[in-house]
Amino acid sequence: MGISPTEITLVLEPSDRLDVIDVSQRIREELGDIFAKYHRTLYCSHHTTAGYLDQSLCSRLGYSRDRLGSILHLFQQIFPPNANYEHDKLHLRNELSDEQRRTEPKNADSHLAFISSGLRNCVTYTNDPAASAHFIDLDGVHEHGVRQRRTTALAYNREERIDGFELSVPVSRHPVDSVNLRDPDVGLFDRIDQMVRTHGVEKGRIDVSLDSKETLSGLTVNEYETLLLRHDLAEVLKDPMRFMARQGRSLVKDPRRALSKTRDYVSYDLVRVLNEVLDATGISESRFEHLIARFMARPAQKFLRMKRSVSLLVSESGEGSSIVQGTYQSPVLVQWGRATNLARMLHVDLIGFS
Repeated sequence: MGISPTEITLVLEPSDRLDVIDVSQRIREELGDIFAKYHRTLYCSHHTTAGYLDQSLCSRLGYSRDRLGSILHLFQQIFPPNANYEHDKLHLRNELSDEQRRTEPKNADSHLAFISSGLRNCVTYTNDPAASAHFIDLDGVHEHGVRQRRTTALAYNREERIDGFELSVPVSRHPVDSVNLRDPDVGLFDRIDQMVRTHGVEKGRIDVSLDSKETLSGLTVNEYETLLLRHDLAEVLKDPMRFMARQGRSLVKDPRRALSKTRDYVSYDLVRVLNEVLDATGISESRFEHLIARFMARPAQKFLRMKRSVSLLVSESGEGSSIVQGTYQSPVLVQWGRATNLARMLHVDLIGFS
């Protein structure tokens, strides 16, 4: 008989706004080497401005905390804080109470960096004594204090596809748009819940992916806040270079002239910032060098490291198995080109762990 999966949830306290925390080391320090008998571990962040990078990238960076931090620093330069984002105009945020407006951090830059850098809410790593799983927090310390963060690690040996379905998601006529896949009207979560209950999966994962024919679109897990996704992110998608010229005080030397010479100024400073990152990480000929060339080509899909799939943790609780998500997390479908027949096709798979 096989070994049952083991699941733990850690509470983390970041020490800086951008912090890279070795979760695998934290688990060993607190609980011993309890994951050594397992082949794989799924790591899940409960937050929209903190997550994990794919293991393949972390491996190429030698699982170095400093190198990972330098990579994310690049995206902090692209999306600087306090740069007049609509999401940060708290008086426009109707969903916030007066008390929340007094304490809510201004963190649109962190959300945009999360979406653009390829950070994920859930990743699956192959266990290796030399491998480290780093929880990357983009907004851990803010003007109102230090956040407490939660992350779940689920170790297992085998995974098996149990069931799945396809879902056509209606989208608008607007070329640049986003859809909250957690919205009950979409019907995704109702069908997932039904599938999980039907098969009685206690530990597992939901994989949601775009059909291979779907272009000019991507998936992320983030806060579905209207000003953030339908204004700030939409502006990035429409014209990344002009967005940077307008927002990026730390990148653009002369904002007044940059509006008329967007590409010259922003391209120069992007190369400068990238070179700093490459010097700090020791990487050459990496995907991040290609990122600049792609960025200067203008189309959003050439810049954003938007994923074509997202994963969600499934775990049992006192009321049966369900999707594990943070309060503000939603799977989001983003498009930067009009969809054929005004719909996008998703593939949804239920993976069981043992």
